[in-house]
Amino acid sequence: MLDKELEVTLQKAATDQLKSKPDQDNLGFGQFFTDHMFTMRWDRRQGWHDATIEPYRPFAVDPAAMVFHYGQAIFEGMKAYRGKDDQIFLFRPQDNLSRMNQSALRMCMPRFPQDRILQALRAMVYLDQGWVPRAPGATLYIRPTMIATESALGLRAAEEYLFFIICCPVGAYYAEGFSPTRIYVEDRYARSIPGGAGNVKAAGNYAASLKAQTLAHDKGYAQVLWLDAVEHKYVEEVGSSNIFFLINGEVITPSLEGSILPGITRDSVLQLARDWGYPVKERRISIDEILAAGKDGTLQEGFGTGTAAAISPVGEFCYREERIQINGGVAGALSKRLYDELQAIQFGEREDLHKWRVRVG
Repeated sequence: MLDKELEVTLQKAATDQLKSKPDQDNLGFGQFFTDHMFTMRWDRRQGWHDATIEPYRPFAVDPAAMVFHYGQAIFEGMKAYRGKDDQIFLFRPQDNLSRMNQSALRMCMPRFPQDRILQALRAMVYLDQGWVPRAPGATLYIRPTMIATESALGLRAAEEYLFFIICCPVGAYYAEGFSPTRIYVEDRYARSIPGGAGNVKAAGNYAASLKAQTLAHDKGYAQVLWLDAVEHKYVEEVGSSNIFFLINGEVITPSLEGSILPGITRDSVLQLARDWGYPVKERRISIDEILAAGKDGTLQEGFGTGTAAAISPVGEFCYREERIQINGGVAGALSKRLYDELQAIQFGEREDLHKWRVRVG
């Protein structure tokens, strides 16, 4: 049931419930949480109900809650940005909420009324606007989540769910400068298979990636570049980011074929690259093609795209102990231009030609 008239109530935190705000120069990621959160519940009889902006708190979940046993859990990630004159903006929140509803359909969970949730989100961010950092590059990270809460054992879709949104201030991703990452190409483990759930933001996808991520870290690499699960040949995505290559002047990214998350930043980069006159291709690209381009000098840049970093330049790939350095191990011109452009749009410093920015308040 998509209740467009869903009523949202407000319970403000009392003075003694308000938290001390952290040092903006030492925010890290996901360590501090704001004074309020949003919650609502769903069951088959009532649909979505009890929608509330309330003080941040723990909530009780039964040990038999089906999320623990059958993994029905989805989430999203977006940010709020403090621009000039203390204006606060969201970046493409409608697209995040739309993607979350697609995740819900795939995981047999109820869809929610996007417009009402966006209104509630804007109200909550406005209420906690003092938590949106002023430090350069710092933002307020926003995490909508849905979990199955019905207390029952038995493999089926649950009939009760909790939807909640929490927020945390996060520091600038590149506090020490726009530095390229080193990436390990994984050819043993698989992230997703055709027909699986790799194209939705389900929590289980990330749990399944931890083994390869840990092994890559042990080898000194920051991220894993996943290959397809069938042939272990075609490039898919990097950890929690989509991947792009600039080869001989052409911008290339793996096509969406059901096993890759359709990233919001990915789509934004495709649009900006086209705006700037770059030839853009969404297609299958093999690791052998990347290796060959690296050897003959036509691999000019590689970069990941995602909410956390926006643009994450790649300085080196390692595949079966063979290392390929890109652009001398430094960030390329296109990566830097995309990063600067996205930051300028998100923080309200540049004209928003594509109407991506949503003002809070």
